[in-house]
Order: sequence, then structure tokens, then C-alpha cells
Amino acid sequence: MSSRIQGARQRARGEITTAIKDEARRHLAEEGASRLSLRAVARGLGMVSSALYRYFPSRDDLLTALITDAYDAVGAAAEAALADAESVGDSHLVRWRAVCRAVRGWGLAHPHEYALIYGSPVPGYSAPSSTTQSAARVGLALFAVLRDAYACGALREPARGAAAPEAVLKDAERLVGIIGVELPPAVAAEAVAAWSQLFGLVGFELFGHFTGVVDARDAFFDHAVERLADQVGLRR
Repeated sequence: MSSRIQGARQRARGEITTAIKDEARRHLAEEGASRLSLRAVARGLGMVSSALYRYFPSRDDLLTALITDAYDAVGAAAEAALADAESVGDSHLVRWRAVCRAVRGWGLAHPHEYALIYGSPVPGYSAPSSTTQSAARVGLALFAVLRDAYACGALREPARGAAAPEAVLKDAERLVGIIGVELPPAVAAEAVAAWSQLFGLVGFELFGHFTGVVDARDAFFDHAVERLADQVGLRR
């Protein structure tokens, strides 16, 4: 009996936590992250603030939960796209493109959550280290494509004249050691640059910076992603 009661309590807590986060996302869409408050979320749910504090003791705790969920969601989209491409034996270039398209697709479908994790910092908030693993999921999916390409000779190293500075290569060597991916530091450095440029492409589109500049958004994105693939050394 006690285990059933405990299970029911956990389910109820999970449902309320989900409802709180859903309401908070609605506030993000309407007012932005900087104006998110526990009182407003509680009011939207018909709860007293003191009840909500039992689930999220502070605004920062709620923001951290939303940020982690967003990172996990876009990461899961990237991983699913990669798995689908792998399952049908697509080339490494196609796998790379699939991951990039998944990131863009998720961002276009969830603009306010994308802005929360890749837009302007929220005043007074600093994300804790607990978000790091979730934040790395897209990058790890891209690195997985490059790792497999390198293992089978489908990856070329950057030309000697394009080599990154020694300090950058040291950072890249440390990174591949941390994540356990066998890649030359020169390739890893280019991969980090491509990773950041991918999010820049999506951010420019979402935040209106391509208005009046790029109309053929799908074609432009695919073209840019092909350039990023060439930058990291994926062979066609």
C-alpha cells in the first residue's frame, strides 16, 4: 500500500512540475525570459506562490529546468536525425546535413526556447554547470559524424595554410580528450567553429537578421551547411 501511495505522489508531483514548466514557457513566449517570475507563473496556474516554491524554490531554479529541457530537446532532435541517417547507410556528409537540419527545424518550431538557450543572457542569471551535459548534445552529435568519417578515411585534415594557432590546437586537443573522440586537434578546432556557426545561422533566421537579405531560406541554409561540412573536411 505504501509503495502505491508513494508512486501516486510522485506521479502527481511530476504532473504539477510539467504544468509549471508549460506555464513558464507560455510566459517566455509572451514576455521573455527577463520578465519571468514565479508569482506570475503561480497566478497563471491558479496556485499560491508558496505552493509553487515547493517545486522551484527560486526563479533561477525554474529557468535552469527550462534551459535544461530546451538543450535536451534540441539535442534529442539532433541525435534522432543522426540515428535515422545512420540506419539507412547515408554518407557522412548527409548525416552532417541531417543533424544541422534537425537543429534548424527544432529552432523554427520552438523560437522562444531557442532564444532562451542561444539568445541574449538573462539579466541576473548564470546557468549552473548541471546544464553542461545537456548543452553538449548537439555538439557531440556533430563530433560523432566526424569521428566515424575519420575512422573510415572520409575526412581530410585542414590544409596546412589554414591550420589553427597553436593555442587553439591545444584547446582542441584537450577537448577531444575530455569527450573521448578520436580526431586530430586541427579537425576538432574546425568542428567547434562550425558548431558555433550553425547556431549563428539559425539565430540569424529566427531573430529576423535575414529579412530583406535572404528569401530562399531553405536553400541558403543547406548551402551554408555544405560550406561548414567542407570547412571540417568531410569528403563529398
